[in-house]
Amino acid sequence: MKILVSMISLIAFLLVALPAPLYRFGVVELGTAFAGFKFGLVVGIAALVLLAIQVLFKRKTVSIASAAIAVIFSATAIALPLGMMTTAKNVPPIHDISTDLVNPPEFVAIAPLRADAPNPVEYAGAEAAEQQRTAYPELRTLTYSQSKPELVEASKQAVENLGWELVNTDADKGIVEATETTAWFGFKDDVIIRVTDNDSERLVDIRSKSRIGKSDLGKNAARIHALIEELDSVLSK
Repeated sequence: MKILVSMISLIAFLLVALPAPLYRFGVVELGTAFAGFKFGLVVGIAALVLLAIQVLFKRKTVSIASAAIAVIFSATAIALPLGMMTTAKNVPPIHDISTDLVNPPEFVAIAPLRADAPNPVEYAGAEAAEQQRTAYPELRTLTYSQSKPELVEASKQAVENLGWELVNTDADKGIVEATETTAWFGFKDDVIIRVTDNDSERLVDIRSKSRIGKSDLGKNAARIHALIEELDSVLSK
């Protein structure tokens, strides 16, 4: 039974560990990858149940090392999908976040790069805006005293500091565009920073949009927060 528990826990672990890289390298479709997470959760629970039965009724066959490994593999297989599901329940099912919900920045150089993306380049619309207002009320247009060229350069530096791919910089139009590739699944999410003059101050708006997926699990809002923090850090130096 010890071998059975070890094998099942290993299978559970592989069902949640492999889908992301397999999808990233084009081996499986996204739906198949997500199915792997679901099966991994179920198999992980089954492994723990079998381990409990072994401990209760066949204690002499249990070794501390094999039990510990089974628990680690099974717990990982359970924790990862549950974590994603919990996050999905706590954030709105949207994938387009902007600090300006009335006139969101429009992608320029990135637009053709999204030609084949499931999520269109156009803004997600009024329903997404309303959900964002409720979930992320703190995300609003930023104001700065620096000049437009200074803010564009600082935005470019912030993007580079964060390790994102810089796609376009236009100091005259006050635009910086970038793409971040997520580490696990390799999803590509696009960002645009827009700087506009407003009398003696400058307005900075940021938009982050996923190319695929209905819900971003809060990633785009987190990305904007990270960019704002990095931009402020650059400007303070």
